[in-house]
Amino acid sequence: MSQRILIFSTHPDDETLGCGGTVLRHAKDGDHLYWLIVTAPHEPQWSAEIRERKAKEIERVAEAYGVKKTFKLGFPTAKLETVPQGELIDAIREVIAEVKPEIVYMIHGGDVHTDHQVAFRAAMSVMKPFYMRRFGIRRVLSYETISSTDAAPPQMNVAFVAHSFVDITPYLQKKLEIMSLYETETQPDLMPRGASAIRALARTRGATVNVEYAEAFMLVREVI
Repeated sequence: MSQRILIFSTHPDDETLGCGGTVLRHAKDGDHLYWLIVTAPHEPQWSAEIRERKAKEIERVAEAYGVKKTFKLGFPTAKLETVPQGELIDAIREVIAEVKPEIVYMIHGGDVHTDHQVAFRAAMSVMKPFYMRRFGIRRVLSYETISSTDAAPPQMNVAFVAHSFVDITPYLQKKLEIMSLYETETQPDLMPRGASAIRALARTRGATVNVEYAEAFMLVREVI
């Protein structure tokens, strides 16, 4: 039986780095995919040309995954802490109320990127345990975003602790191909978001659970 899956990105490419293989697996299983993107580039940091290129990247990535609907909240990239928290919470709540996802894939709340931290707190305000049943949510998992999760200070209260693993061996190459669609975001080897680093993390996570490649998740909340 198909499930409704909400993929939560603070910035486009978070989802592919963190759970791209898992999303492809859901697509193969016939699940309905919905994509929520919290931020968007804005002037003067990004030119009109770059913003148009980034918008086209999102379209291509959504098509590659087979996303049923993409929600773009449009809050300013790298300035999410300036947005009133109530406004951000309301916008996220509207999406969750419409989708009523059974599984939500989230960015990790302890990431070094301030946007990730703010978005995580707002989303968790919407997905309080007593709200989860109302929205039909059964499980909330956070993923690791290479160069944001691993760059956080080594403190126990923000550490990413892997509780769950998904075998993405058949999907890793496709994940890398989708990541390459983000022409304005990709980095060459040996940078943190280069293809070899993404592959290496997947191989490390795979070795943990005796498969070739895997993605790791931290269980945030679950209602059974």
